[in-house]
Amino acid sequence: MSTPLISTRETDVLVLLGQHLSNAEIAVRLSISVRTVESHVSSLLRKLAQPDRRALSRHALGREPGASDRPAPERLPSVLRPDGRPAPGRPVAERPGPLLPVPLTAFVGRARERADLAAAMTAHRQLTVLGPGGVGKTRLALEVAADVAGEFPDGVWFVDLVPVTEPDRVAAEVAATLGVAEEPGRDVDLALLESLADRRVLLVLDNCEQVRDGVAPFLERLLTACPGLRVLATSRSRLLVPFERVFPVAPLSREGGWGSDAVALFTARAGGLGLPPGPAELDGVVDICERLDGMALAIELAAARWPTLGLDGLGAGLSDQLRFLAGGPRADDRHRSVRAVLDWSHELLEPVDRALLRRVSVFVLPFTAGAAVEVAGFAPLDPVAVADGLGRLAEQSLLTAVPSAHGTRYRALETIRQYGAERLDEAGESADVRSRHLGWCLDGAHELVRTADEDGRAGFDVLADELRSALAWAAGRPERRADARRLALALAGAAFERNLLGESQQRYEQAAVLAADGTDAAEALRRAAAVAGCRRLGDEMYRLHRAAAAAALDAGHRAAAGRDLATAATVAVRFAGEFEQAPPAEVVDALLAEARSLSDDSPAGGAALALAEVAVHGDAFGTAPVGPADSGASVPLAAASVTSASTAAVPAPDVVARAERAVALARRAGDPVAESAALDALAGAWSRGGDAFAAAAATRRRIDLLRTLPQAPAVTHELLDALATGIGNGFGVGDLEWAGRCAGQLAEHRLLVEAGACARSWLLVADVLAGRVEKALETGDHLLETWERIGFQRSFSLGPAAAAVAMVHGLRGDHEARATWLALAGRAGTPKHSHGYEAVFDAVVLLHHGRPDAALGRLAARPGEAGTPVSSFWLHWSVVLRAEASVLAGRPGAREQLDAARVAVAGNAAATAHVDRAEALADGDRERLLAVVAAFEAADCPYQAALTLVLAGGDHTAAGERALAGLGFAPPGTDGLRLP
Repeated sequence: MSTPLISTRETDVLVLLGQHLSNAEIAVRLSISVRTVESHVSSLLRKLAQPDRRALSRHALGREPGASDRPAPERLPSVLRPDGRPAPGRPVAERPGPLLPVPLTAFVGRARERADLAAAMTAHRQLTVLGPGGVGKTRLALEVAADVAGEFPDGVWFVDLVPVTEPDRVAAEVAATLGVAEEPGRDVDLALLESLADRRVLLVLDNCEQVRDGVAPFLERLLTACPGLRVLATSRSRLLVPFERVFPVAPLSREGGWGSDAVALFTARAGGLGLPPGPAELDGVVDICERLDGMALAIELAAARWPTLGLDGLGAGLSDQLRFLAGGPRADDRHRSVRAVLDWSHELLEPVDRALLRRVSVFVLPFTAGAAVEVAGFAPLDPVAVADGLGRLAEQSLLTAVPSAHGTRYRALETIRQYGAERLDEAGESADVRSRHLGWCLDGAHELVRTADEDGRAGFDVLADELRSALAWAAGRPERRADARRLALALAGAAFERNLLGESQQRYEQAAVLAADGTDAAEALRRAAAVAGCRRLGDEMYRLHRAAAAAALDAGHRAAAGRDLATAATVAVRFAGEFEQAPPAEVVDALLAEARSLSDDSPAGGAALALAEVAVHGDAFGTAPVGPADSGASVPLAAASVTSASTAAVPAPDVVARAERAVALARRAGDPVAESAALDALAGAWSRGGDAFAAAAATRRRIDLLRTLPQAPAVTHELLDALATGIGNGFGVGDLEWAGRCAGQLAEHRLLVEAGACARSWLLVADVLAGRVEKALETGDHLLETWERIGFQRSFSLGPAAAAVAMVHGLRGDHEARATWLALAGRAGTPKHSHGYEAVFDAVVLLHHGRPDAALGRLAARPGEAGTPVSSFWLHWSVVLRAEASVLAGRPGAREQLDAARVAVAGNAAATAHVDRAEALADGDRERLLAVVAAFEAADCPYQAALTLVLAGGDHTAAGERALAGLGFAPPGTDGLRLP
């Protein structure tokens, strides 16, 4: 059982609900859509089991129901992030309690074991509470975890591994419980290790024995990487990891007769049913507990029969059953006592209830009466009577009724569930019941996909482990391969909607293995490749497209194989920066040659081949794949010089023509994903040639195309890439509003909403360029927290954001903070993409402080500078700042620089305003400078507008300095540069 946790974004929403903000106000405060706020509120209502919005507000403020809704001014909201830490900037009123399930009955006895285990927790990093099923391991572990919770400031977390049927999913289950989300480009295992690396956390893992092969290596990695972590595990067998310390749990003590732990448990449970044993019956109870060897589960099951059977009935039943079992082989007397009571309890049931108990054992999660009817409701069971049967089993403690937001659910303790599964096999019903369970899971999986936009997360979380269990059963049976494939595909789609991208890719690949022919296998592998693209795993995309080609060839589909090989070649170039090890150029050339030999004359084949040609030989995407990504081995094939702005670079006409041909062929083929990729090639060709406006136009076409399509993995991958490119294009042409919209859409995309560092980075850059400084600095603080968590992983987007924050501190005159953020930019950014934005931001700071000569030196072109995709985004800014610095420094040829810059940036309002300002300064034209102020304001550049007032001199300087101070900037050092 995984305890529901709230995400970081949900925490932010909850804090603002505590301040009684409306959905619209929360949307503005968090820069998200109102619809997204509504979704988070609905999720919070469900996860926190609150009836309405008012109750959520009280919860955020830590008040009890019925308290006044007026916020107390002295107390700030007591809200925790999923990692157990306070929300940024908000103190926690009191320590959080441990995130442990709350048992329905009181804990009885084991005072010595409880104290000894708590003491052992302080001395050992990994304890395994060891014992047979039914001895009471879980209850003891829960009590001790609650006892020592105060020693773990970052939280206590409980994970029940019963639903986990595949050893390699242990880490994913733990990550889901801790609220550690999978992020594109980062494996969930790595994200979990990094999240816990510097935390002091207690992790309670229950029922480890069934996935011991997965638990052992997972714990070894986890404990090695996370020195502050401690693990308390329960298992029927040792885990055999280096840190393990075993704590055996014995049966309940029977010493002391009436005062023993065993009798106390029986008395407590029987008393809970309204009929505690009287003094005259206690000797008989002592005898029963002795016969049951003190096994907690056996005692509880016997106590459940006390009101109906009494002492004589219990004694007789146990005597008969134990005699019956005496001749049977038992490896462990403790197991014998549990099985004895289970057998005895089973024999006391009516035949229909026995059938129901064994049939519902196929459920690994709490299930509804409706689900039980579908799976178990066939002869000899009357479907109408199933609900009554569930109630009778609950009355006998063979099932537990679990209340939920959607009605009562039922579950069996794992020991009882395993017992039921054995009985199911003995009755010869296993295949029939599991087949019905598989059908029920298939229906549920398709319903998840159908309703994904409504409340897919909640539905998936309720059903996912059942789907995985049914798939594990069906996949191993040849006669069920077709159903297993259908379920794998449905689970892959549902996992994608739930943002579990790693599992989605895994299930698509599993569906390919289960496919009956190469055609179906190839299609599943293509979908897996698209999911790998969303994960920013270039190597995986490449591998899967090549595997799809092999599957298509096996099926005799040469043309489809040719398209897959062409796509693999395109991926090798287009997403070279996302490879751990990019394939050598000769390998890509060979792929392309093979693709040509297999391709047909269809529009689809032509589009794939044309795109691959323009990628590999036309350099539309900027580099040739000749070595490992970011190793310095990727060499630009063409570079447009920006050493002089006298002319704009022109793309090779044949590259543009080939890209446009690919666009046309993809449109004819009716393949919007291929059309998007071709438009990306077209935008890249124009961008590398220096025509930022043509590049932006192609990207706008691409976004408009994708925005209207259902968000399948391939479409989603293209859209994420298109929005990121649109942000850069927006900067490049001075359309900061469009760049901001693209960044906002990227930030709100469901794949990034929980961990959208990339999107928030671009939003920050847009805010800085637009002059929204306070908002940018606040975003920077959040990003810094993210970067620390992921170990300053290098990123295409994080570097510009850090450099932008450094620029803000430079304009404020805080050089120490600027140096800190510049160092962060160096660690977070990708080196081959850094020279464009670093030079621009540094030049802005240098010009602010009246150092045009230094700004010119910083803007000096480097070999191949404009040949990278990122630098083309900053080309206009670089050109106009260089021209302006030339004027302010009094350099010869400054006029020619201005004229060339005006031609190069024509149509870019913000960049043109820079040229106009420089020209007005050169001419000493104050009136024209004041007109430039209005131009900057219209272009949403308040900093540049204020600086222009300062440069206008006279009475305008004071007004400009006041405006700069209002933005939080230091007075500029431009005394010698402004007009008199």
